[in-house]
Amino acid sequence: MLAVAEINYIRHEANIKDNNYSEIAKRLGRDHRTVKKYAEQEDFSPEPKERQDRPSPVMDPVKHIVDEWILEDFKQKRKFRRTAKRIWDQLKEEFDFKGSDRTVRNYVSKRKKELINEATQAALPLESKAGTAQVDFGEAPFKYQGEEITLPYLVLSFPYSNAFYFQVFPSQNRECFLEGLKRIFHHIGGVPKTIRFDNLSAAVKKVLPNGERQLTDEFQNFVLHYGFEYEFCNPNSGNEKGHVEAMVKYVRNNYLLPSLHVLDLDQLNKQLWDKAEHDRDRKHYQKEIFISQLFEEDNKACLVLPSKEYSCVRYETVKADKYGYIKVEKNLYSTSPRYALSKVLVKISYNKIEILTDNHELVVSHSRLYGQYRKSMKWQPYLHLMAKRPLALKYTSFYEQLPTEWKTYFNSCTTSERPEALRLLATILKEYDFNRVTEALTIASEHGHPSVDSIKQVFYQLINGRGIRADIQPKTSLPTMPKAERGLQHYDQLLKGAELN
Repeated sequence: MLAVAEINYIRHEANIKDNNYSEIAKRLGRDHRTVKKYAEQEDFSPEPKERQDRPSPVMDPVKHIVDEWILEDFKQKRKFRRTAKRIWDQLKEEFDFKGSDRTVRNYVSKRKKELINEATQAALPLESKAGTAQVDFGEAPFKYQGEEITLPYLVLSFPYSNAFYFQVFPSQNRECFLEGLKRIFHHIGGVPKTIRFDNLSAAVKKVLPNGERQLTDEFQNFVLHYGFEYEFCNPNSGNEKGHVEAMVKYVRNNYLLPSLHVLDLDQLNKQLWDKAEHDRDRKHYQKEIFISQLFEEDNKACLVLPSKEYSCVRYETVKADKYGYIKVEKNLYSTSPRYALSKVLVKISYNKIEILTDNHELVVSHSRLYGQYRKSMKWQPYLHLMAKRPLALKYTSFYEQLPTEWKTYFNSCTTSERPEALRLLATILKEYDFNRVTEALTIASEHGHPSVDSIKQVFYQLINGRGIRADIQPKTSLPTMPKAERGLQHYDQLLKGAELN
């Protein structure tokens, strides 16, 4: 390109003085076509300069080889990739490379960035709208009963305000996923208009052509119940919900590390509401407005909650084995002897497994097991059967789980008392745990081995609030009564009196 002064001279001589292009070219020592170009040019708007890499006689012959190695390494874990130093050594060994270590380092550093940008599309700076949300799961370490375990947590974030909520669960299954969303909706008192998800199995059965999704029945019903719009990321495109992915890391780094001690997940989750809300007492990283103020706009833009909460459960019909156990996700749960080899209806939620009759009446309820090949046994439905075979008591796990007081009592029971005691427990344990009935046994045993009726009487006194009555203390003194004598002497005196008469 010519200097500005030359361009001005050409345009002045050609357009103002009407001189011939050839004459102007002779004066300047330029080609007449160059003069014609600048004289007639109408657009002088600035244009980006094309980047031209300086030629590198040393690196140019091997650049394509290094590029191939870098692309190969991108398929490996980071720790298995070649360093720039190793690439330099390899070039010397295999291609008699004469360049320096520094030359290779500079090229590798620059080329890695270029190849990464080519492999991944840059994210579009889309404007977030109030009332929209994104959802994802993360994982964090926890300490439970002295053991280090990893648990998932569900995060719902609002890109407009940068607010979020999160809840910890034992699994990423459908029930936990829907339970987490429901809790957040009802906690904030509204439903986000649009929620973006990745293709998690709790919501999507199958990704169909043309961007369609086959949804799970539970998720489809959940969407119909709460009325929000859903969006799914393209497969392997987590960057399309980049806000929540960043928030998953933020939550873990700021609230879940180092490992928290967990005794009860429900209690922990109650505390997490406050933690998420206290985080809003800071300004938005771009808008310079407090997140709490922006979240008010998010909340106002949310949909109204339906009148009823969604029940995050599913039902399955399962056949019990000959011992009355059913299998749910490779874990065993007891039912009742009367359902052995029969089908039962199972109500499954994120934390419970409930066995129901055909009329949807509860047979027995279990805490849901996570993991595989575990077993949950509730003995209450089996106690009537055990009462018919009382000698088998000591050979059951039920006996091992008994409180010490009950083991001692059963060991001292007569043959007839043991079945009666088992039937009493079968009745009481339907609604109560062992604490009250053990208390009743302890009180009834104060004066020796109690009968089953005595234990039953004390138990119902305890649960009805009457307890054991204290000794009566009379307000006035009682009159002195003559000593009552017993024995044959009393009859001898009566006989003598009769003879005298």
